[in-house]
Amino acid sequence: MIPDGTRPEAGPEPPGPGTVPGRRGGLGRRLRRVARWTGAVVAVLALVASGLAVWSVRRGFPQHDGRSPLPGLSAPVTVFRDAYGVPQVYAGSAADLFRAQGYVTAQDRFWEMDYRRHLTSGRLAELFGPSLVPTDAFLRTLGWRRTAEREWRRISPEARSHLRAYADGVNAWIAANGAAAASGAKSLEYTVLGLQNPGYTVEPWDPVDSLAWLKAMAWELLGNMDAEIDRSLLLAQGLSRSQIEQLYPPYPYAQNHPIVDVPGPAPARPVPDDVWREAAPALGALRSLPLRTGGDTAGIGSNSWVVSGSLTASGKPMLAGDPHLAASLPGTWYQIGLRCTCSYNVQGLTMPGLPGVVAGRNERIAWGLTNLPADVTDLYLEKVEGERYFDGKAWRPLESRQEVIEVAGGRPVTITVRATGHGPLLSDRRADMLGVAARPPLDPAGGAVQSAAPGPLPSLDPGEPGVPAPAAAERYAVALRWTAFEPGRTMDALFGINKAANWTEFRAAAALFDEPAQNLVYADVDGHIGYQAPGRVPVRGKGDGAWPVPGWDPSYEWTGFIPFAELPTLFDPPGGAIVTANQAVAGPSYPHVITTDWTYGYRGRRVLDLIAERSARGGLGVADMRRMQFDNRNGGAPAVVGALLAVPLGDSAAAVARDLLKGWDFQQGTESAAAAFYNATWRHLLARTFDELPGDRKPGGGDRWWEVMAALLASPGSPWWDDRRTGRRESMTDILTAAMEEATAELTERLGDDPAAWRWGDLHTLTLKGDGPGRSGIAPVEWLFNRGPVPIAGGGDAVNSTSWSAAGGYDDVVFVPTMRMIVDMADPDGSRWVQLAGNSGHAFHPNFDDQLDLWRTGRDIPMQWTRQRIEATAENVLVLVPTGKG
Repeated sequence: MIPDGTRPEAGPEPPGPGTVPGRRGGLGRRLRRVARWTGAVVAVLALVASGLAVWSVRRGFPQHDGRSPLPGLSAPVTVFRDAYGVPQVYAGSAADLFRAQGYVTAQDRFWEMDYRRHLTSGRLAELFGPSLVPTDAFLRTLGWRRTAEREWRRISPEARSHLRAYADGVNAWIAANGAAAASGAKSLEYTVLGLQNPGYTVEPWDPVDSLAWLKAMAWELLGNMDAEIDRSLLLAQGLSRSQIEQLYPPYPYAQNHPIVDVPGPAPARPVPDDVWREAAPALGALRSLPLRTGGDTAGIGSNSWVVSGSLTASGKPMLAGDPHLAASLPGTWYQIGLRCTCSYNVQGLTMPGLPGVVAGRNERIAWGLTNLPADVTDLYLEKVEGERYFDGKAWRPLESRQEVIEVAGGRPVTITVRATGHGPLLSDRRADMLGVAARPPLDPAGGAVQSAAPGPLPSLDPGEPGVPAPAAAERYAVALRWTAFEPGRTMDALFGINKAANWTEFRAAAALFDEPAQNLVYADVDGHIGYQAPGRVPVRGKGDGAWPVPGWDPSYEWTGFIPFAELPTLFDPPGGAIVTANQAVAGPSYPHVITTDWTYGYRGRRVLDLIAERSARGGLGVADMRRMQFDNRNGGAPAVVGALLAVPLGDSAAAVARDLLKGWDFQQGTESAAAAFYNATWRHLLARTFDELPGDRKPGGGDRWWEVMAALLASPGSPWWDDRRTGRRESMTDILTAAMEEATAELTERLGDDPAAWRWGDLHTLTLKGDGPGRSGIAPVEWLFNRGPVPIAGGGDAVNSTSWSAAGGYDDVVFVPTMRMIVDMADPDGSRWVQLAGNSGHAFHPNFDDQLDLWRTGRDIPMQWTRQRIEATAENVLVLVPTGKG
């Protein structure tokens, strides 16, 4: 407890313009769709309305004080929690430390952990019923759990020991709270689940459950698979390569510098256009996949930067990080400190289900990470005939296995997973080729439902001896090759980084970080800073990964992976700053292809500009880093606003609204009228300009579209300006005028007829949704587990990247900074952090959403380090004791 008995002080709200005191959908959205729960679930409404409601809600709240037995401990473990529910765990050995971490994490977040392991193993239908069968079928096709089982055999004995200890702690908590869902002793979600699925019983946690989540995160952070599909389908639908290249402009190296300014790949040789046109049906099938909607994934990524003591007031380095992932409730991260008399003395953010810390600090170093959007997948068009495929030299039998999907309230569903030498056939996983457990089509042999094969597809090009010319629509299947299909050692990397004491040990651990590929930034107490890009990045014999490739042409095979020694790295650069924001990692003649689909570097350039600007006023401090993390400037707006202000509008209502843009600083605070009008205009401008694009590939509005639009504004005669729906030829001025008029009409209807009273936060809102019941479709049930909508600042590809979709709407917020962390190497107790919602996963618990308002207004909380400070601010103390010593 703080001496005056108050909660620890949150950081001040950053002042500044627009701020007032106070591979569509990301994994959270792609993977969490559940059926509308009816019947028994509605009974929860009576529970909520009754006198039992409070008891039922609080029944699952964990014990945070006193003493509690934990089997397997060799000595007592002490857990201090501050007012925000952040546990600081003190143990005498690594085994006790990770056993306690598993127990403590399960106390706060077990529903999330249980949900995630069903997700990664393709078993969601066991929880929620028939509507999740297609999702499970696709997950089984990807085989994350199967790969994780192979990974278990590859990681080190030390890592296996830590994972076992973590699992033992989780299982001790399960045993203490009952395995039956209907008991409700674990959390409110299980009370609701028990009404719909009363037979569900919680299984013991397996160490492989932890490893499987790494595969899910690797999938969430895939580099360019959506873009690869989109380019091919746009070509098949009649756009020329030249038009498509205008929609995917090259990275602006001269304007937005790469992280490491070293030389890059020569242009790849294109594959003939007729291949993509003929393959369109198979590629189009991927649009119906349950896990990737193919929409604009702009916004996924992160910011992380580090500055040396030459730029700080203290003379020691500072490090900041804010990963941008799918918004969810509870959030992605769990704040924790782990300390023992062994080699672990670490604090930071982890993911429930993973032992150790993913981003944070120890007594010697600090580290952060952002997604390195490396192209680690290739889509191979395969020539398939029945149960065989042609690899360019001979017919090979398709690999095949049966998977049985258990279904709550329905009959089991059997699917067939097929693969070529490149990987699983994703085109087999179309929803209309799967049986649905509610009404499974039965075969005479016993009720099994198999995914249909794509039919007898000829294997060779027309004209080859003995091969008939097929219909183009029946020629191809699509296989996915992905680095994460091979077992890796990322878990070893995380444990190694947690213990690293210097740059050499840090890099040695990073070398084991196989997937997802990341940008790692580093600082240490000796004053050093650094950057390392780890991950398995394929070397291709032909092609650059931007387009699907013919599986029957061996020249497109992978020939290996970029050696770790050749991946980009920096140590103590002369400028004293390293910024990673998903921009290009290396320059245009770097000898390997990492990807051709970077984000366009606006966030990275903005952070570098802010570092230069603020350090010039005096050394940087924590408050400067906080203000930078919450910077809401729209980097694409200056070019567009200049064009809008040049359009003659007369005395129209649109002209009055446009006056908001005069003198606008491009900040997008919640109270900004200019941001509201600009973003509405931007949305209508994209829809008007790119009417040629089909509905599922309409512009999302991220920084790729900033680049596209900047080029078009410099080309007033471009055919893109013509709206083909009107029957007349529009000019650039016509489209700009129409966009402002439509924006004015929309905002007048929604927000009133006084433009000065419009507010960006009235449009741009965030609703956090819980997994399972929080997405049930029953409003009173969702009310229990969801929070919002709340107004939020920022926008896509601002530093405060609260991305929204121009195709979907201002409140179609998918990716956000899921946490913010600032580590001050000069002051152990001076670091700060905040996460999206709260550290607890229990609805209505005080720590369920107590950080949400801090997060959305750019504030944070103390990241305590020293034991003296931790004990002084602790509000709860729990002692875990060996069995029999309670």
